[in-house]
Amino acid sequence: MDLDALAAVHREEWVRLDRLSRRRRLSGEEADELVDLYTEVATHLSLVRSQAPDAEVIAYLSSVLARARSRQTGTRSASWRAAGDFFLRRFPAALYRTRWWWATTALANLAVAFLMGWWLLRHPEVETGLVGADRARQIASQDFEGYYSTYAASHFAAQVWTNNAWVAALCIGLGVFGVPVLWVLFQNVANLALMGSVMVRHDRGELFFGLILPHGLLELTAVFVAAGVGLRIFWSWVRPGHLTRGQSLAREGRSAAGVAMGLVVVLLVSGVIEAFVTPSPLPTWARIGIGVVAEVSFLAYVLVVGRAAVRAGETGDVDADLLEASVATAG
Repeated sequence: MDLDALAAVHREEWVRLDRLSRRRRLSGEEADELVDLYTEVATHLSLVRSQAPDAEVIAYLSSVLARARSRQTGTRSASWRAAGDFFLRRFPAALYRTRWWWATTALANLAVAFLMGWWLLRHPEVETGLVGADRARQIASQDFEGYYSTYAASHFAAQVWTNNAWVAALCIGLGVFGVPVLWVLFQNVANLALMGSVMVRHDRGELFFGLILPHGLLELTAVFVAAGVGLRIFWSWVRPGHLTRGQSLAREGRSAAGVAMGLVVVLLVSGVIEAFVTPSPLPTWARIGIGVVAEVSFLAYVLVVGRAAVRAGETGDVDADLLEASVATAG
């Protein structure tokens, strides 16, 4: 196919579609014209992709079609209805569909953390070599507890929220490579095991769990979800099933993007608990109870709402009408 000839013949249609998409108001005739032009330009894009792939032309036509699609469907992404649809269908369905990935990730990491902590307690010289005897005493006597009340609660909530969101983003963003996700998990688990070992060795184990559990249950679950979803992205191109590797990777990537957006809210909740509940004067049982309620609520959300969404046909991927149009063409 001669790409220059195609552009010369149909450029006016492309420009016309772009102009109609940018107008605030359309007459009835113009609305019909926009729909017809959208179909024609989608066919042109399909031809270019399949017979004369040119990155610049593909990018231009894709942007024109995206604007036209938004013009036809309206500003759905900014509506409360769209937000409700996301949290009642797409996000919980993605969590439910990948539940075995992140549940297995969680169990494996907790087992590793326990074994590392037990090993460090059996080998105090290793712990001393990592943090030093004086530093370990300082952590156990002051620093670990003081960490949660060093800053104003609102500032601390924003800080931990940002940090945890970054860790989750790394797990999902680097998921396509697989190994970096395992490294991020190892760093978190190793730090948890080391702090636990230090606190238990200095008879501060009750304080350690009393401070970690209120926010840590939901926070660690969110990180494990991100890691499990990231590893699922990696597996999607290793074993794509009936799809091509590109199609499988694209599908899981779009679903993972939705999970990342949803986890921002989950981590906001854990950040608020860490800043306002963990260092509060509430009894330990009450603080842990709040953490347990938050964790059980999240799991119920996944298992009840997510299961219902999946049974209704939701996959966690974006709606079909928001995907780029593709038209079958003869080779």
